[in-house]
Amino acid sequence: MKMLNIALPKGRLGEKAYGIFEKIGYGCPEIREDSRKLIFENAESGVRYFWAKPSDVAIYVERGAADIGIVGKDILLEYGPDVYELLDLGLGKCRMAAAGPKGRRPSPDRTLRVATKFSRIARAYYESRGREIDIIHLNGSIEIAPLLDLSDIIVDIVETGSTLRENDLEVYEEIVPISARLVANKAAYKFKSAEIERICAALRGELEK
Repeated sequence: MKMLNIALPKGRLGEKAYGIFEKIGYGCPEIREDSRKLIFENAESGVRYFWAKPSDVAIYVERGAADIGIVGKDILLEYGPDVYELLDLGLGKCRMAAAGPKGRRPSPDRTLRVATKFSRIARAYYESRGREIDIIHLNGSIEIAPLLDLSDIIVDIVETGSTLRENDLEVYEEIVPISARLVANKAAYKFKSAEIERICAALRGELEK
């Protein structure tokens, strides 16, 4: 049996995703142990797991270090990795949205100043609407940008909206729904298609329960 390399995002999302793999018979007991190991394998199930920073999972898959991986739709849209998107796992559901100060919509007549760490998504969205924008790329807490008049709006992931409310901001428009996706390396999908399809079918069955 060929060993299948699976990249999981560190954190809650990866743990939830691993829980589903475990349920469908691709568990790896040592992953649950408290250790500093980075790679875990179960020869019996033919799987090898490793944890990666969420934004790096797509790179491991694209470059072939992982055959499949779990990646947020936001990362697929922002970085456009050359991978196959196989399945929406419905985990980590949230939305990409444009938000700004409550009751203070920016004028449509001038260039819109957008603070975001998702420059590509923001640019594509506003270009599709014929809106001129000035992207201000930030990596930290971007909610502060419109409060200090650095930007008119922010484009960011919104889960519950509590951070927006606490800072007197509101969602102006939703751009795209976000959730975790199963992706595959293109070459691996060709050479390990039977194993990958088997996992896909089992995941689909588990998600439909």
